[in-house]
Amino acid sequence: MMDGIHLNVSGNWGHFKKVDTNNNPLTHDFITKTALIGLIGAVVGIERKKMRSLFPQLSEDLLYSVALNNPVKKESWGFTLRSVKVNVEKSPWQFEFLKRPNFDIITAIKDDRSRDIFNEFIDCVENNKACYNPTLGLANCPADIIFINRGTVSDKQSGRFKTKGFISKNHKVEFGESFDFRIGFERVPTYQNDDFWTDPAKYADVAYCNGSDSLFTCYGEFYNFITEAGESQWYMI
Repeated sequence: MMDGIHLNVSGNWGHFKKVDTNNNPLTHDFITKTALIGLIGAVVGIERKKMRSLFPQLSEDLLYSVALNNPVKKESWGFTLRSVKVNVEKSPWQFEFLKRPNFDIITAIKDDRSRDIFNEFIDCVENNKACYNPTLGLANCPADIIFINRGTVSDKQSGRFKTKGFISKNHKVEFGESFDFRIGFERVPTYQNDDFWTDPAKYADVAYCNGSDSLFTCYGEFYNFITEAGESQWYMI
């Protein structure tokens, strides 16, 4: 069993940069594992220099899953970048933003070396505290974090399950008469090294429900998130 937490994270805008789109940055459809680690560091108050070594550690020690409560909507906005040292304006960059992102997040700790950070993060969000302002990817995209509940996460299971969170491309989905929602597909990073470099070999291909009231019924690997109120099933990476 692993300690886990259920959060709701939302905001007016979000940007989770796709690393292969530097000139006109595009965004992933939802918060990535690496972005969640950055958010944890902000809430707990870990400075950037110390986060260098913690990114690979937390990438390995945390599991997470995401459910989208709002359909994915994107808008592009232009920004003119100016040099601080030289009074020179550069051409406007177009940034793609998520409009009104709202996510349910399940995350769990699977290694004791990161347990103190994880417990401090839980205490902060449970008491509505943050050392640095949490954001949805960029400083001008503030995040609202709501604590839902604590729980425990089972060891990995295999079989038929239902989930509102994302699933792997390897899961076998039941397409019954009640299957009437849109599916989105994403390839998300799960690991950064101590130079904040995203390892291209450690991406996960997932599918997600593009809406709030939909559930996948499928076969494959999953975890049980267990609370006093009951159990729910999630695929976690």
